Amino acid sequence: MLASVYVITGSHACRTATLMLEYKRIPYRRVVLPTGLHPMLVRAGGFAGHRTPIRALDGATPRQLALLDRLGTVPALRLGAERIQTNREIARFLERLQPEPALFPAEPKRRRAVEDAELWGDEVLQMAARRVGLAADLDELTMRGADGRLGPLLARSAAMRALLSHTTAQPFHANRRTRRRLLDSIPPMLDTVDAWISEGVLCAEEPNVADFTIAPSLALLSYHAELREPISARACGILVDRLLPEPAVSERQATVE
Repeated sequence: MLASVYVITGSHACRTATLMLEYKRIPYRRVVLPTGLHPMLVRAGGFAGHRTPIRALDGATPRQLALLDRLGTVPALRLGAERIQTNREIARFLERLQPEPALFPAEPKRRRAVEDAELWGDEVLQMAARRVGLAADLDELTMRGADGRLGPLLARSAAMRALLSHTTAQPFHANRRTRRRLLDSIPPMLDTVDAWISEGVLCAEEPNVADFTIAPSLALLSYHAELREPISARACGILVDRLLPEPAVSERQATVE
């Protein structure tokens, strides 16, 4: 049965979902929704949204962001009668559906370490990468966000990308005032990823759910001129190269619009 995964253009969170589907060898089609309208469209598509907000900024959830979470988020996966939202739920659904190849290590201690890295990648690094990208001027991004490891960011049209870079940033408090603080928060996060790689939690012989969660966020951060070289020079750059090599040909070929 063909799965449908609902995404927005250039989303690092959505790329996590498609990486897991590809790893599981589950056939799927990408349904690309317009950025900004996607919360309403996934709700209209029969997804329930979230009773309580699932994302936070600096320990709190602004009203605009809470509303978006209640409406619905992407990635959203439909397979037959099943409708699943959030990457953590998608990962566990896929593991039940098709146990091999496994997203989670069998050994309990190692599984706990991978799940800790997955949770941090999903709740901390993913939001940090999103905010850094949205706070940047387009001139600070590779090809002004027109292409990269995740393809174009926000939209394929340059004019629409410029518009969305301002409007989409508002619920995430990503702006000129927060830009420097957001950028300065990234190197310690890269240290965390490098430490997990040295411990074998990430970038082991067989990839796991934490790899698929963290690599797309590193790829998004790599669009930023200030972060591209520092990431490529670190151990975490190996993880990005392994899972999201340039150019992002498979991502462009899989697009359904």
